[in-house]
Amino acid sequence: MTGPIGGGLPLKMEELEKGWTVVTQTTEPGTARTDYKDTVRTPKTDFPMRANAASREVEIQRFWEEQDIYRRLAQNNPGEVFILHDGPPYANGDLHIGHALNKILKDIINRYQILQGRRVRYVPGWDCHGLPIELKVLQNLSQAERSALTPLELRVRARDFALRTVDTQRAGFKRYGVWGDWDDPYLTLQPEYEAAQIGVFGKMALKGYIYRGLKPVHWSPSSQSALAEAELEYPTRDDGSPAHTSRSVYVRFALRSISQHETATVLAAALLPRLEAFHDREEELIDALMGQGDEVPAIGVAIWTTTPWTLPGNLAICLNAHLDYAVVESPEYGLLVVASDLVDRLATTLGTSFETIVTFKGQELENSLFEHPLYHRTSPIVLGDHVTTDTGTGAVHTAPGHGSEDFEVAQHYGLGVLSPVDDYGRFTREADSDRKNPLPVFAGKAVLGGANLETDGNQAVIDAVGAAGALLKEEAYVHKYPYDWRTKKPTIFRATTQWFASVSDFRPQALAAVSQTQWVPASGENRITAMVAGRNDWCISRQRAWGLPIPAFYCENCGNVLLTAESIEAVQLAVRTSGSDIWWQKEANELLPADIACVHCGGTTFRKEKDIMDVWFDSGSSWAGVLGRRPQLHYPADIYLEGSDQHRGWFQSSLLTCVATEGFAPYKSVLTHGFTLDEQGRKMSKSLGNVVDPKIVIEGGPNLKQQPAYGADVLRLWVASVDYTSDQLVGASVLAQIAEVYRKIRNTARYLLGSLSDFVPERDAVGFDSLQEVDHYLLHRLSVVVLEITEAFEAYQFSRFFQVINQFCTVDLSNFYFDISKDRLYISAENAVRRRSCQTVLYHALESISRLIAPAIPHLAEDIWQYLPYPKSHSSIFEAGWPTGEPRWYQPQIAEYWEKLVALRNSVNAALETKRNAKAIGSSLEAKVKLYVADAAFAAELARQADQLRYLFIVSQVELLEEPSGDVAVIVEKADGKKCARCWNYSEHVGEDHTHPELCERCTAALAGAF
Repeated sequence: MTGPIGGGLPLKMEELEKGWTVVTQTTEPGTARTDYKDTVRTPKTDFPMRANAASREVEIQRFWEEQDIYRRLAQNNPGEVFILHDGPPYANGDLHIGHALNKILKDIINRYQILQGRRVRYVPGWDCHGLPIELKVLQNLSQAERSALTPLELRVRARDFALRTVDTQRAGFKRYGVWGDWDDPYLTLQPEYEAAQIGVFGKMALKGYIYRGLKPVHWSPSSQSALAEAELEYPTRDDGSPAHTSRSVYVRFALRSISQHETATVLAAALLPRLEAFHDREEELIDALMGQGDEVPAIGVAIWTTTPWTLPGNLAICLNAHLDYAVVESPEYGLLVVASDLVDRLATTLGTSFETIVTFKGQELENSLFEHPLYHRTSPIVLGDHVTTDTGTGAVHTAPGHGSEDFEVAQHYGLGVLSPVDDYGRFTREADSDRKNPLPVFAGKAVLGGANLETDGNQAVIDAVGAAGALLKEEAYVHKYPYDWRTKKPTIFRATTQWFASVSDFRPQALAAVSQTQWVPASGENRITAMVAGRNDWCISRQRAWGLPIPAFYCENCGNVLLTAESIEAVQLAVRTSGSDIWWQKEANELLPADIACVHCGGTTFRKEKDIMDVWFDSGSSWAGVLGRRPQLHYPADIYLEGSDQHRGWFQSSLLTCVATEGFAPYKSVLTHGFTLDEQGRKMSKSLGNVVDPKIVIEGGPNLKQQPAYGADVLRLWVASVDYTSDQLVGASVLAQIAEVYRKIRNTARYLLGSLSDFVPERDAVGFDSLQEVDHYLLHRLSVVVLEITEAFEAYQFSRFFQVINQFCTVDLSNFYFDISKDRLYISAENAVRRRSCQTVLYHALESISRLIAPAIPHLAEDIWQYLPYPKSHSSIFEAGWPTGEPRWYQPQIAEYWEKLVALRNSVNAALETKRNAKAIGSSLEAKVKLYVADAAFAAELARQADQLRYLFIVSQVELLEEPSGDVAVIVEKADGKKCARCWNYSEHVGEDHTHPELCERCTAALAGAF
């Protein structure tokens, strides 16, 4: 590490950029000149005035690496092991400000724990499988090249891309000053990690939690794969409102039969006066309503859907058993069934008015049949609690192949599953089967809309419903809609055969584990509790090539699945030895033990599963692949820390896999942070030009005046300054403000270093009982600051640290203690007790501040440590430990008195400023202050320290008045005597010493070593 290089510091915080000025004085005109500058002990340090962070921080990081500081502390610290487990970022693309926020928060916590003496093992990780990397590999290839690419060739390219990205991102994270096992990170593509993941899958399978079934899942036509909830995003506009518009339709299903005789009887009595064809023939009307007559009365049920393309998959209509449903009539639309609470809203939508004929509970219509408007089949009335009157008609179009709630209801009623849509989101021929009218053709058309009307499946369905006379209304509807987070294209619900984890089987244990975890902020517990309580089974299979294979086989003879302990262990061993590529390199019989047989038919020939595991299963197994495998590590980890979106992502997938296999959560505490926005609270985007690039923040942009090279510590200090639990604002003005705070902290340290240039603690420190009272007060303030910052770090309230350290450096030290101590430091003899007393306090302040800031701004802290002017006990500040102060420093009684003195000082300063503005005085040293204090006890204390008050007020003389002069409590007059050429104080004793006729009595004593 390079040694100190030159610079200096001024006496006032507002002058810090100007360099220190040396106090000099000339005699009055016409007399001989004497220069006392060499006798004034101004601060001296080689600690640079400017940080030059872009280069200096790199030198400090090199020092840490050369000295192996992190590893030595991880092994040798005396405390227990502390594990902050890293949620793996995706190995795709450049780092952004969100990455910086996340990694710096983690490093602040880790460095604090290191300073507390704990053995921190931070293993950074990367998520390396999945579609985004596949897309990156494929995007520059022609269609012919893509078609010719084998799965193994694709995997080789994907692996190379992921590893290159890891190297790039690792360099960026290290430049942020983040410590960790960078030479041995965990990657989800590593064979040992993959083997551990297969072990987790195997345990879940053997416990019966893994199954294969046909269920509707989120499906991405743009990537031809199933998606997990955590792989979805919901686009919004700049104001946060939904950005997706659907074409919603109101559709009429005609009555075929009422299932319950009592319901039919009540309905018939209400309709009889209105139906001339059944005049006085109520029994015939009842039979007709129940489907036993020649003609069914024209009654329809109105449904509403935002996905018209799902109507070919309709198999039922769902009502809420406990809601009221009305049979209403209008001239335009005839008789319709609709939820009573929605009658008026539907009338407004359709531009009509309804008359209510009769009402029923939903359960009274159960199993009644209505005719599908497009197909030769009926849709029964079924019941479900998910039906509400928030939107629509209260009658829900139910397509079991296109919705999870629809599927659950269909399962209960024994209905089938129909999903006539292929992997690319196009209707299959099944969509045209059993149609009443074969036109327009559905097959081959895109359900989410095509490039034109000829290929638009959604429009084709709407047209067909209209041609059937069943379309009541079509209108645009803006709402939240799931998009594929990778391709940025809309998704659909589609029933396919997939592999699932049966969350319902261990949901109670998962919820119990959530309640036993500490959540910061506390609202995180409610959020993840609701998600786990309400989630469906987890679809863990994906139809891609770049990932970890699901280690299942199929019997060629009977088609049943082979998934036994023996088969799983065989695949796990092969993957651990050769990596997951072996799944594509070898045939099933080469992977399986030679004597293995199908448990159903005894067959011995098998084929491999083609699907891979969801990447959330990859990262969700990290507790096993990292914490359960590496030396010194264990689970549950002390803490997980990620963005709030990970309640439905990594926090949840980790919880589910660990609870399913181990019975408890993989973490003790979970912290979440918000997202980074620009200074106007907007999301960052290249189109808005509001992106804050952490690399530019650190290294500067093309125009350094507009984009200064702040270094990593300013970026880190910004992270420490914000309430990370909510969204954070960042931009040029915010960073400039943070840089100013950083400058104040740095210059505070520089002044401390300079003021201790001749101080050796073992030789020069003054005992506590011999310190001046103001020094006791400053030590009290220091003890409070240490306590408050310690509590802040323990509670992960880093913004509290920022506030406390900023105020202490600016208010307590620079504006107060530094100001009133200059006389002692500069004027007194080198070894004078009053000077050494002050230096003793400055020493404790420097030792404490440098360590207190070390978790957040470690480069500055280390820089300060390397410039200490006295012998160091450790090579790095991180070996020095966390400051604790001494219990006797805490003296609230003294603090109470000195807070009164500080308030009095403020009043005196105001009076001095008034005189200065009136040109009555220049410097405050030209003044004499007369004080009257009405509080007798306070006045007595002041009298006890009367000779010290001049230093508190930085004036030449202070006189305490026994009687008030009118209403005035502070009187400022010109000081008595002459101006001392050395200290600039005014004294009536200037000239009394013939050796130094220009000096006051204090300075002559100081030069003689007596003051």
